[in-house]
Amino acid sequence: MSDKRVPKRDEINPEHTWNAESVFESSQAWEDEAAAVGKAIDAISGWRGRLSEGPTTLEEALTETYALANRVRKLFVYAALSTAVDRTDQTAAEWESRAQGIYSQTMAAASFLEPELLAIGQDTLTAWLDQAPGLAIYRHYLENLFRKQAHVRSAEIEELLGLVSEPFAGANDMYSMLTEADMRFAPATTDDGQELPVALGVVEEILAGNDRRARQTAYENYLDTFLAHKNTLTSSLATSIKQNVFKMRARHHESTLQMALFEDNIPVDVFDNLLETFRRNLPTWHRYWAVRRKALGLDELRPYDIWAPLTRKPAKIPYEQAVEWITAALAPLGDDYVDTVRRGCLLDRWVDIYPNQGKAAGAFSWGSQGTYPFVIMSYTNDATSMGTLAHELGHSMHSYLAWENQPPVYSNYTLFAAEVASNFHQAMLRAYLLKNVDDVDIQFGVIDEAMSNFHRYFLIMPTLARFELAAHQRLERGQGLTAGALIESYANLMAEGFGDEMVFDADRLGIQWATFGHLYADYYVFQYATGISGANALANRVLSGREGAVDDYLAFLKSGGSMYPIDALRMAGVDLATSAAVEETYTVLAGLVDRLEELVT
Repeated sequence: MSDKRVPKRDEINPEHTWNAESVFESSQAWEDEAAAVGKAIDAISGWRGRLSEGPTTLEEALTETYALANRVRKLFVYAALSTAVDRTDQTAAEWESRAQGIYSQTMAAASFLEPELLAIGQDTLTAWLDQAPGLAIYRHYLENLFRKQAHVRSAEIEELLGLVSEPFAGANDMYSMLTEADMRFAPATTDDGQELPVALGVVEEILAGNDRRARQTAYENYLDTFLAHKNTLTSSLATSIKQNVFKMRARHHESTLQMALFEDNIPVDVFDNLLETFRRNLPTWHRYWAVRRKALGLDELRPYDIWAPLTRKPAKIPYEQAVEWITAALAPLGDDYVDTVRRGCLLDRWVDIYPNQGKAAGAFSWGSQGTYPFVIMSYTNDATSMGTLAHELGHSMHSYLAWENQPPVYSNYTLFAAEVASNFHQAMLRAYLLKNVDDVDIQFGVIDEAMSNFHRYFLIMPTLARFELAAHQRLERGQGLTAGALIESYANLMAEGFGDEMVFDADRLGIQWATFGHLYADYYVFQYATGISGANALANRVLSGREGAVDDYLAFLKSGGSMYPIDALRMAGVDLATSAAVEETYTVLAGLVDRLEELVT
């Protein structure tokens, strides 16, 4: 779509938009449910002080609370997705703000639950599980609660911590509105002097084009706009980190890293081992940059050349063709799995497909139990978009199977597990295309997509993890953050990954940290690298025909949040507590570099 202006939201064919009416048939239906939920929140408070009455009372209270939580999530999904597809929609923005308030009220109303459960005691609750069959599903939840007992505060403090969830969302909201609604980017200029609009939803398409002048000007104009707002962006991130430090201290954790990993029972060694393995394998990246420069025929490689196509005629892949190839690649998982994906993409409108003005950057999958697992993206008819679609559909199928097989208490899986299913889809798709599609341009496109994904997951994300760890540690020590220091820090870290093969402007390279909203989900980014590692290890099990591999993988998807993520992945056949899967995936990366060397010689 680079030769066309970015359409307005109301110019998009409704068949290509997410199925909003399947969630609420009208705006009024959302308003009615919001009012009803407000009354239900008051009812939840009526259970305060009563949980110790016995197993029947506890079962009723938990059932009602989780039912309400799901209704709140459904309100939030509708509001947030409406905002994501059009940041200029003020009605949707108002809904999202109200949904955040409702969520905060719900958290505060239910804040008595965990302190009262802890007061009842683990022995009593374990006995109740056997007395009330309906309580048995909460066994893992209760075991996990008592594991975290030292960090659960009194009912009064928990209520306050619940109430601050809404104002604490302000830093992320400010970042989103600044970058997705208020920022305006100067257009890119092509080799022949034409102008191309630059927006969050389409800049990636320009950077993935053959026109080097367009890539350069898009890259520079995009990042110069972030540099122009560097102080506001720094203040926003610092505020978010300070809030995280506050929660760390309020819950008596040793560090923000330890607090983030403790939530899902992930050893800190997992984080440390990943970064050590990452630094040890940086030479693979240095070799790739040299091969890429040769493939592109350039005297020097610049950051805006990272996504340039390796062929002058990148294959055009319409959305419908992408769906066919993705579903064919997933055939080893069985007909039910494949049919669900195809129906979601082509009939049930899971996917909000194409770019439009005001649409959120990037792509994501989201929904709640009782809705479809929606995908918001900007499909641009190329191999990269096809890979992104496969990725997000992996998230969606993870959600779909978890929601189908788990009660509300376990309907959501952890962030640590989330990136496995998405990258599994991509690994399966690449294997299928490299084996079954002979078109050279498609082959180049597959490697392009693969290396772009590995660049994001195995270079950018570990680098961001190092960056955010240093930023958190500074604020934990009571030191400040400045825009200049953050830019210098990120530029230096990225320079390690580029080695001597990349020529770059330090300020533009360094401000790239500000283009990642992921930093507002503390210590999320390292899980992209562990996720792609688990994905490739599990895909290799399936593709090699290992007995039980498919059933093991589907069991992992269906487990939702009913197990600790480390244990769920062990059940599927991979142990991310060791470096084996990470090293195995670096072997996959090195193999792709080898294959590219063969193609360009």
